[in-house]
Amino acid sequence: MTDEPRWHRSSYSSNGGNCVEVAADLARSHGVVPVRDSKNPGGAVLNLPAASFASFVDGIRAGTFGTA
Repeated sequence: MTDEPRWHRSSYSSNGGNCVEVAADLARSHGVVPVRDSKNPGGAVLNLPAASFASFVDGIRAGTFGTA
């Protein structure tokens, strides 16, 4: 990828350091949503297919995964 991702944390994050960051700005142009651990921004990045990430978010909103 030639575009630099713009990383964002969830607005529900309490900023306690146990967060993931996503760069949804690449979904349209590259078809992926990069995800990384906020504690290790220089570490591995998981590039999820945009459609799969959208399905995951829809499942969260619908309560499919329950609560922990």
